[in-house]
Formats: sequence, C-alpha cells, structure tokens
Amino acid sequence: MEIDVTNEKKKAIDFIVNSSSLSELIKTETELLGRNGLINSLLKQLKNIIPEKRKTVGININALKQEVITLINQKKQLLSQKIDDKNIDVTMPGTSIKTGTLHPITIAITEISSIFSKLGFIRMSYPEVEWEYLAFDTLNMPKTHPARDDFETTFVNGEPHPTYGKMILTPHTSSGQIREMWRLKKPPIRMINIGKCYRPNWDATHTPMFHQFEGLCVDTDINITHLKGALDYFAKEYFGENTQTRLRPHHFQFTEPSFEVDISCTMCQGTGILRQSRDSGTSQDDLKVKCKICKSGWLELGGTGMVHPNVLISGGIDPIKYSGWAFGFGIERVIMMKYGVDDIRNYYSGDMRFLSQF
Repeated sequence: MEIDVTNEKKKAIDFIVNSSSLSELIKTETELLGRNGLINSLLKQLKNIIPEKRKTVGININALKQEVITLINQKKQLLSQKIDDKNIDVTMPGTSIKTGTLHPITIAITEISSIFSKLGFIRMSYPEVEWEYLAFDTLNMPKTHPARDDFETTFVNGEPHPTYGKMILTPHTSSGQIREMWRLKKPPIRMINIGKCYRPNWDATHTPMFHQFEGLCVDTDINITHLKGALDYFAKEYFGENTQTRLRPHHFQFTEPSFEVDISCTMCQGTGILRQSRDSGTSQDDLKVKCKICKSGWLELGGTGMVHPNVLISGGIDPIKYSGWAFGFGIERVIMMKYGVDDIRNYYSGDMRFLSQF
C-alpha cells in the first residue's frame, strides 16, 4: 500500500486557505487534526506499509502535522484581526500606556540636592570603594574602634596600600569630608555628598547597602547656630513647614561637640498622640493613643556636630583659623520618616504596588 503524503498535504492546505471564517476554520481543524481527522487516518495506515518505507512515510506525516498546526494558527490570527478591524470605533480614545515612575530614593536625592543648593552647597560624589585610612584614621577613629571590625565593615580582598591600608566598601559618606578638603585645599567649603554605603546588616531598619547624604560646612567663625539653622531649613523644606528639630548631646569620633538630631514626628505633628478615642466605660475622659511611628513626638534623624580639630588637620585645614560642622543622614531613613514606611526592605523588594505610590 502507498500513501501519497504530497497529495494529502495539498488537500489540507486548500482546506485551510478556503476557510473564510473562524467557525469554518475550527471545523477544518477538526477534520484535519481531530481524533478521526486526516492526520490520524494517515498514521493508522502506516501498519499497512512495507517496513522499509514505514519510517520515511511516518516522518513525512509528522512533518505534515506540524505544518498544518502552524498554518491553522496563522489563519486564526488573520481572521481574528479582520473581526477586530470591523469592530474598531476610531472615534474612541485609545488605551493609555502606563508610564514608569522614578524610584523613591531617586526622588529623595533630587529633592535633597535641590534644598541644599539653595544654601550654596555643591553636590559631590566620592568612591564607594574606599581606603581604611580615609574612612577611619583621618576621621579620628583609632585602630581599636569597634566600627573597624569586620562585623561592622566590609573589607575588600586586595593588596593593602602602603599608606592608606586595606580597601573597604565605604561604611559612611564621611570620608568625603577629607576628600573635599583635599580637593579645595582652602575654605569656604559647602558640600553635600550623596552616595551608597555598605554595612553587613539586614533587618527591618537596615540593609547591607544603603544611601547617605553628608553635609559639610567649613569657614571662619562657623558655630552651632549655623548648624541648627541649616538643619531647621532642611527639615521644613523636606518634611513640612511645621517640622521642628532638636539636638541631643551624643558622641561621635569625628565631631566635637556631637549631637543626635531629632525632628518632630510628621504623623502626629510632634504630639506623640496619633488619635484620641472615647472610653466605652463609665469614665467619659478621652484615651490618648500613642503614635505608632514615634511614640514620643520625636524621630531620630541622624548624627551631627562641629568638625573635630583632628579631622580638620587631616584635611589640611588650620583648626585655629577655621571651624565647621558636618552631619550624616540616611536617605532611606528620611523617606521612612516622611511617609511612615515601617520596613526599609520595601525599597529593594521590586514590588510595584509599593514603588508606584511615590
């Protein structure tokens, strides 16, 4: 028995080409590929072919089957397009295309740069891979300081520099203070340094990589009132006109005196009370419900202080003639405080439901 695959292929193609509607094409598909269709009928006849030719004919039938499937799919698309074209109302507005948004960190960096530029600060960016000497020694941090331990700092494999020591992923933007002093050589200095920092921590308020912005102002007769004025200006511009700041005494190796900066909570307006609810008991007094964000009316923004004389000397600046202040704040943290975000990991999850809110 012989099977003329070529002739059967011609008939199958004619069936497909002559189908003028989707309903006809579906009927043709059943006749060709259905359980009792042409292809299965040809496969059933293979047993009647002499063994020497059976393999070749079987290959040809399978090739025909794949070609029929391809042609039917193409025909379906063509017929569907014709139906859509007939039903299009050209007077209707088109479907709007979703546009992307900037990442909240990018938005914050732009806003912060703009705020400090109005105070005469220039935006700088310094290396993410730094030398131990610049990240610690020049900032008045002794060899025994716990921040230099590998539990707090990420060290990079490589040959240590004979003067600057080991390479590290910069744990803070403060090394930019020294580099800026070296670059300008002489005050006045007004710098805002924004960059990535690295510390091996991972939880709701810490990530191994995060962003900081560092402010540095060095000139003659600079004092704490200038620092407080700059912080007040930033807080009101970024968080809102009613935001207040306060300084709490603290200790940092590279500033003296040193302070922690707090801002009044943006959620409860510094009252520490998010809402009041009526007691359902016999007492008619209002119950004060503490703010979940701050619990006290204040939020810690970051560290600041007057630049330590040893740091000025490391930067080649005369501490007798000049003074300055500096601060370092986390960008992720200021966003959390502005919008009430409770988990820093949201910024890096890639979840569009979170990111599209900004």
